[in-house]
Amino acid sequence: MAQKRRKRKLNLKFIFLILIIILIFSIFTYYKNSLKPVSNISEEVIFTVDKGSSTKTIVKKLEEENLIKDSNTAYLFIKSNELTNIKAGEYILDRSWDVETIFQYINVATNAISDDVKVTIIEGDWAKDIAKKLSVATNIPIDDYLNLWNDEAYVRSLMDKYPFITEEIFNPNTRVLLEGYLFPNTYLFFKETDVNAVTTKILDETLNVYNEYKDKIENHNLSTHELFTLSSIVQYEASKVEDMKLIAGVFYNRMDINMKLQSSVTVCYAIDKEKEDSWMNCEVNPNFDSPYNTYKYEGLPPGPILNPGKSAIEATLNPTPNDYLYFMADVYGDGTVYYAKTYKEHSANVSKYLK
Repeated sequence: MAQKRRKRKLNLKFIFLILIIILIFSIFTYYKNSLKPVSNISEEVIFTVDKGSSTKTIVKKLEEENLIKDSNTAYLFIKSNELTNIKAGEYILDRSWDVETIFQYINVATNAISDDVKVTIIEGDWAKDIAKKLSVATNIPIDDYLNLWNDEAYVRSLMDKYPFITEEIFNPNTRVLLEGYLFPNTYLFFKETDVNAVTTKILDETLNVYNEYKDKIENHNLSTHELFTLSSIVQYEASKVEDMKLIAGVFYNRMDINMKLQSSVTVCYAIDKEKEDSWMNCEVNPNFDSPYNTYKYEGLPPGPILNPGKSAIEATLNPTPNDYLYFMADVYGDGTVYYAKTYKEHSANVSKYLK
């Protein structure tokens, strides 16, 4: 009996030891995992370290702003690695950075943003709109931006880093080579910057979106350039996501039967009419001779007619299947988009809502 008791005690000790080892391993694994980046995708975030904030307050704020996974683990790490000499100021941090990188960065005062400028590119901005905004913010002439964006040698130099820049861009009829690839977002730039630094920062954001949809883009019947081009038309034609998806479906239906797209927004770009002008400036010029005019020429224009946002790109990749060939928006009313299967139905909609 005594031998059995000793054996039972040994078994319990062994089990207890195993449990302790498992617990230690689990804690260690959790600790290591908590120090890893919150995301594999690069996403810059402005983070402010307020003057006089305690280390614990700063660490907690980083967790609340989803820049680190666990504030307690991070606090233990920076205390043991002497990374608590945090400097007050605004910093551009990235969600793809691990805890060590973040705290090494905010321990250096010169990494804080100084004399920065903010520029917001909105969905539907033309390249010339963006160049104007950037010019005002950075004091670099508009033409410096547009000339570089249309410089074939420069754009070709970007191809290795940015797979969405393809040979199709270099169509002699393209107005601005990088039109359509300057992703809408809010950007921070140093006031003392240059056109290349600004351009690559914007293209980095485009690359993030491209990578998100990479599989669908690469397996699509349309080429990357064609997808960005169609997305730009969809962006201009609709304001609501559900309409973007339906309108993308309409354009696919037309392309399937070799029917001209007949999008008035391509005429706007062709005649270079400002978007705030009356839509009739585009509607009454369907015969304007330009390769961008989809009333006159079959298929897609040479390139994008503006810089589309994520919703338009997603709608183009995931259109809502339908049997429509026509649509029009009630521009004099609430903007509702009406769809039609036949020209007769479409004409009735036009007569009802636009006359």
